[in-house]
Amino acid sequence: MRLLPRHEKFFELFLNQVRVIQEASQLLLEGARNGNSQLARNAVRIKQLEREGDEIAHDIFTRLNQTFITPLDPEDIHALSSRLDDVLDDIEDSAYRMCAYRLEPIPETVVELCEIVHHCAQALVKAFEALNRNAAFLEHCIEVNRLEDYADEVLRRAIGELFDQEKNPIALIKLKEVYEFLEDTTDRCEDVADVLQNVVVKNS
Repeated sequence: MRLLPRHEKFFELFLNQVRVIQEASQLLLEGARNGNSQLARNAVRIKQLEREGDEIAHDIFTRLNQTFITPLDPEDIHALSSRLDDVLDDIEDSAYRMCAYRLEPIPETVVELCEIVHHCAQALVKAFEALNRNAAFLEHCIEVNRLEDYADEVLRRAIGELFDQEKNPIALIKLKEVYEFLEDTTDRCEDVADVLQNVVVKNS
């Protein structure tokens, strides 16, 4: 079932949005793996990508207001673009906090959560690309759900260890906030997957 016919621009714009998210998540992960200097450089590019994502979302909303007959319910198009924009905003917020707090060294838990965020972004790209090919995509949405559950487990374990082991209250606050922002990013990815699944149910 093709949700968005080829003559419409909406699907192309959705693909652009999700590919920007994938690039931003890759930069976030590379920064976490390679330390604060690399993270600071990557955060500048992530901020640029966040602005590019805003422009794509604005384009979608503008086209939505100018199109009388849309391939999906207008509220579904708006919801998909808004949820994708939320993911990119959270990636940018996470990068900002990781840079501002200058975690040294960057904990393995932060790297692990960044890896999960990146895997979520990759799964979303696969889901949208599968839709474009008129192929099965639900497995990719299920993978995002699985990854979000895993991120939640990592967060709970990490916060428990933090309160057991970290004696510096300022360091504890910084780490807890970074952990929570990264896990929240996986929640936003799950929101996209949930909207996608609901759209298909409505249009099947």
